[in-house]
Amino acid sequence: MKVNPGHLAAWLLLAATALVTLAPASWRPETGFSAQIERFVAFALIGLVFSIAYPRRPWLIALMVLGAAVAFEFMQLFVHTRHAGLRDVIAKLAGGGIGLLAGRVILLVRRRRASPDGDR
Repeated sequence: MKVNPGHLAAWLLLAATALVTLAPASWRPETGFSAQIERFVAFALIGLVFSIAYPRRPWLIALMVLGAAVAFEFMQLFVHTRHAGLRDVIAKLAGGGIGLLAGRVILLVRRRRASPDGDR
């Protein structure tokens, strides 16, 4: 069975984010940036990678990425060392949305460059 590297990267990124989001707070890596920026960037990357990895399923991918942002935040309610917050889920949703849009733009540019009429 051949594994698509884009699919693998997308799912590993989502799994790593789930682990960091739901593991005890002491396991959370320190980047030097604010937690809001980290959340935004993590979900922007997830949205970008999923959008490019699954170009034919934009609505399903959007639902999955944005749903994961909400689900991860909700699941933190059940982890005693973590806390969920509205600002946190907004940062994740904003990042995911920007990443999804960036991925669609990249796909559109690629498609235009690859088309015979792309030089116009």
